[in-house]
Amino acid sequence: MLFGKLLPRDGNFFELFNQHADQIVEAAKAFSLLVANYGNLELRAKYNELVDRAEHDADRVTQEVNRAIHVTFITPIDRDQIHALINTMDDVADLIQDSAETMALYDVQVMTEEISRLTDLSLKCCERLRHAVSLLPRIAEPATMEAALKTCEEIDQLEGDADRVMRMAMSKLFRDCTDVRELIKLKAIYELLETITDRCEDVANVIEGIILENS
Repeated sequence: MLFGKLLPRDGNFFELFNQHADQIVEAAKAFSLLVANYGNLELRAKYNELVDRAEHDADRVTQEVNRAIHVTFITPIDRDQIHALINTMDDVADLIQDSAETMALYDVQVMTEEISRLTDLSLKCCERLRHAVSLLPRIAEPATMEAALKTCEEIDQLEGDADRVMRMAMSKLFRDCTDVRELIKLKAIYELLETITDRCEDVANVIEGIILENS
C-alpha cells in the first residue's frame, strides 16, 4: 500500500482542463442564448439555470485539479502553471455567471446592441480558449505548438475588439442615457462582459507561458 502511494503518477490534468473548458463554452453559449431570448421570461430562467449549472460543474473540475496537484508526484507541466491555468479558467466561468446574475439583480429590462456584441465576442473568446487548451497535450509537436500560439493570438485580437466595443458603448451611454439608474446598470454589465474577454486573454497568456517553457 505504502509503495503504491509512492509510485510516480502524472494525473489526468489535460483531460480535466478539457472538461473545464467545455463547461466554460457551455456557460458562454447559455449566456448568449439568454441575451438573445431576454424578452422571454421562461427562456431567460432556463438559460440562467444552464449558466449556473455549467459554472458549478466547472467549479467541481477546478476543485479536482487543485486536489490532484497535492497528491500527484510527477505532473506533466509545472505545478504553478497547472494552478494558474485552472484558476484563471475558473475566473472566466465565474464572470459569465456574474454577468447573468447581475442582469437579474439589477432588473435589466432591455438588451442593447452593445451587450449583444460583447456577448458574441465573449463566446468567441471562450471557444478559442477551449481550442487552445485542447492542444496542450501535444505542444511538443512544432505544428501543434504553432497552432496553439496562433489561437492565443486570436484570443488577444478578440479581446482588443471587445475593448473597442466597450469604449464606444461607454461613450454612447454617457452621451445619450438620461436615466442615471439605467446608466449605472448598463455600465456594470458592459464592464463585466469586457472582463470576460480580459480573463480569456489571461488564460491565453498562461498557455503561451506553458508553451515557451516546455518547448
